[in-house]
Amino acid sequence: MIEYPSSLDGVFHALSDPTRRAMLAALAAGERSVGELAAPFAISLAATSKHIKTLERAGLVKRTVRGRTHLCALEPTPLAEADAWLRDYAKFWTARLDALETLLAIDPTPDAEQPHEP
Repeated sequence: MIEYPSSLDGVFHALSDPTRRAMLAALAAGERSVGELAAPFAISLAATSKHIKTLERAGLVKRTVRGRTHLCALEPTPLAEADAWLRDYAKFWTARLDALETLLAIDPTPDAEQPHEP
C-alpha cells in the first residue's frame, strides 16, 4: 500500500475553497502581493490574510516580506503529492470501467431462431 503524507488533509482543505483556488491560479503565473491576491475579490485584507494563512499551513504558499509588502509564491510540491494520490484512484476507476466495457461488449441476446420456452 502506498503511504501518503498527512499534509494531504491540509492540501484538500485549502483547495476546498474557490477563493483559495483562484489565488493559487494567480500565483501559478508568478509571485503576487497580498493586495494583488485580494483585488479580484469583494473581501477584506483580513479575510485575504486568513485565506493565505490556510494556504501557507497546507504548504502551498510561501510568504516573504520585502519592506512593507508581503509577497506570496506558489509552492507546487504539495500539489504534486495530491496529484499522485488522485492518480492512484484514477487507475482504479479506469480498470473498473475497462472491465465493465468488456462485460457490455459480450452479446447477451439469444439467437432469434431459437424458440423461447414458456
